[in-house]
Parts: sequence; structure tokens; C-alpha cells
Amino acid sequence: MISTELAARLRDAGLTWKPTDGDRFHIDAPELAAEVFTVSTLTIEPHHYPTGTVLGFNGTTEWALDSVDIEDTLWLPGEDQLRSLLGRTFRSLVHDGDTYVVEVDLLGERRTFAAPEAADAYGQALLALVELAAE
Repeated sequence: MISTELAARLRDAGLTWKPTDGDRFHIDAPELAAEVFTVSTLTIEPHHYPTGTVLGFNGTTEWALDSVDIEDTLWLPGEDQLRSLLGRTFRSLVHDGDTYVVEVDLLGERRTFAAPEAADAYGQALLALVELAAE
């Protein structure tokens, strides 16, 4: 799973989240900092309104929460989602025993990003892409 710190950097750089089944997230509240929630039509489902997206908690499975605004959450994208978001810039993922290395093509320049977890290597590459797009 992507680190919370990297997920926050991606959000702050402008990565937007459109919740779908299976997505994992944190709620920005100190008492829930260690909890990871999963979007699921059975327990937590997104409700889209003109004023924004709200994640509704069905039943009493999640400490009797009714809903939380998406702005009060932090999306924790998975490896497959990060790779998909890299799109055609993605070139390869290599594991050298201790480190995962993601290679991407950013504006014709080959760049590599390394991390102990594949999700974080993908996340670093996506952060570079998002920051480049914001320039």
C-alpha cells in the first residue's frame, strides 16, 4: 500500500479522487489516523451531489459514522491504480531484490524512481508526472 505521506503529497499536488469500489482511504481525524477504510457498496459508498462527493457509511459497521466529505479523506491508491494513472508514460517495473524501480518517460526523458515498495515507486513517478502537468 502507498505510504500516507506520499498519498498526501499526491493529493496536495492536485491528484483528484473519484471513489470506486475497492478504493482504500484514511479519514483526516486524529482518532482515526490508524484506520484504513475501503469503499464498498455494502458498507461505504460514494454519493455524488452538486456540492461535492460524500462517502456514506451504511449500517453501523463503521463506528456509526453517517458520512464524511471527500475533502476530509486521503485516498490511498493501489499499485494497479498508480500504474494506470501513469498511462503511456510507464515503461517498466523492475525488482532488484531490495528495491522496486519504476521507469517512465516524462516529456521524452527517461526517469527512474526507486522505493522498497512497488506502490511507492509508482507513486513517486506519478507525483513527478502530476507536478510536471501543473507547470
